[in-house]
Amino acid sequence: MPNARYSELGGFLRSRRERIRPEEVGLAPGPRRRVPGLRRDEVAVLAGASVEYYTELERGAGSQPSDQMLAALARALRLNRDERDHLYRLANRPIPPGGGTASHVHPAMLDLLTRIDGTPAMVSTDLHTVLVQNPLAIAMLGDLSAHRGRSASFIHRWFTDPASRRIYPPEDHAPQSRSFVADLRAAVGHRSPGDAEAADLVDELLRRSPEFEALWADQDVGVRRDERKRIVHPAVGMLDLTCLSLFSEDGRQRLLWFTPRAGTDAAEKLALLTVLGTQAMATEPVR
Repeated sequence: MPNARYSELGGFLRSRRERIRPEEVGLAPGPRRRVPGLRRDEVAVLAGASVEYYTELERGAGSQPSDQMLAALARALRLNRDERDHLYRLANRPIPPGGGTASHVHPAMLDLLTRIDGTPAMVSTDLHTVLVQNPLAIAMLGDLSAHRGRSASFIHRWFTDPASRRIYPPEDHAPQSRSFVADLRAAVGHRSPGDAEAADLVDELLRRSPEFEALWADQDVGVRRDERKRIVHPAVGMLDLTCLSLFSEDGRQRLLWFTPRAGTDAAEKLALLTVLGTQAMATEPVR
């Protein structure tokens, strides 16, 4: 990428960083701050980058950032859609389509996510691609950012990779399958007719999964709004939770958060998970 473009990219990142107050992204402001907004090291942490790499970007040096890094920076810096698109153009990258891991996170969803403490929460698309998680959701489900392409959609992994189901008790697999398919049919129906992203996902699942094909033929429709989730965690055991959803106006994104079910020990186990932190999970993360 030309040096002039790198310099413009660095200046844009710096301007967006300086406008954000620490408390807006869940950071303590601290008694002494020499900059009006976030520090470079704070943006690096929020975006999952090294401080050295992010510093080089602001200086207009270094290598061209990847699509995944640009998406992470857009979320860390709370960019709106126009700003996100401008960031991609400055980096000489194509504007990402909706629905994938680089999707622009709805600003209100992101704001709510950063305000939720003590319970796992995340933002996903209507095709079950997780866009961003809070620390407790990562501790419970694993870091979902490792998945790319069509496998970024959990419903794709559910029907094509048996390992993705291990975190649910076996007796919950069948009802979860039916629920996933009914929710996907509702999402496809809500999108514009002929939407290529949704159609491609359904077509591939029909080719690869007889289970999906049979359930799809039933034509059940049902948006997942309030569901019981029993999650088997390798460190704390069974978590009996209720998964609730808040939808964006266009229905393309949803904020999910998990609350302990009454009469269970899930609250104590979530508190233990908070202490354990975001250690790497041995099992497949799951939505």
